[in-house]
Amino acid sequence: MQARVASSAGALKPCALIPIYNHKDTIARTVQSLRAHGLPVVIVDDGSDTATREVLDALVLGQSDIRLLRLSHNQGKGRALSAGLLAAREMGFTHALQIDADGQHDVADVPRFLTEAAADPRALICGKPIYDDSVPRARLYGRYVTHFFVWIETLSMAIQDSMCGYRLYPLDATCAEIARKPLPARMDFDTEIAVRLAWRGVPVRNLPTRVIYPENGLSHFRMWHDNLRISAMHTRLLLGMLPRSPMLLWRRMRRREAPCAA
Repeated sequence: MQARVASSAGALKPCALIPIYNHKDTIARTVQSLRAHGLPVVIVDDGSDTATREVLDALVLGQSDIRLLRLSHNQGKGRALSAGLLAAREMGFTHALQIDADGQHDVADVPRFLTEAAADPRALICGKPIYDDSVPRARLYGRYVTHFFVWIETLSMAIQDSMCGYRLYPLDATCAEIARKPLPARMDFDTEIAVRLAWRGVPVRNLPTRVIYPENGLSHFRMWHDNLRISAMHTRLLLGMLPRSPMLLWRRMRRREAPCAA
């Protein structure tokens, strides 16, 4: 049964969105767990190898609630997500729950994401990771640097973790932002789209959720290359914040005044 969630703005029509590149051993379990929550699934195959393509073909065979998009070659997580978000909206979905293919994210939290979206359908619902001892320390400490820059880029602390790939997007605002200006092709996608949606005035809700790093898990994060891309992204976003700073400060003042006015 397809998930439909009642909200004050009408019924939400959400789907799950999974970018995949060679995670053949974990994708079936992730998809079946999502379907158990009534979510249709959109998979974007980012140029995976033959073994993964065969797993995906078997997974979608005869299943109307699993849609498979294929990119002609590996283009990066950001390109896969952009393609998937645009396709999900074309399919008639109102929201897309981004989740990784590798089993990092706790699928049991799907109802909590949907509840948050029902409370405010306009909002970007960001996962706020709760890590166990499996998290690589270098990756953990590096996140704090990005958190700091994102708070400056948005002149707020509304986005508590911009790097978590477990989040729920309102598709109208997200696809409008993709159409306005293309997003990064790789791992810097998650942070840039969150910042740009915040600039757009999209509310942000943060949802604590357990995140693990599976033993012998396959990571496509390239330490030097992707860190350079992230550094370039922060430079770009800081420059983009400057002309927007009066508007961002005005919004911040309005939020502070709202409780007093009530």
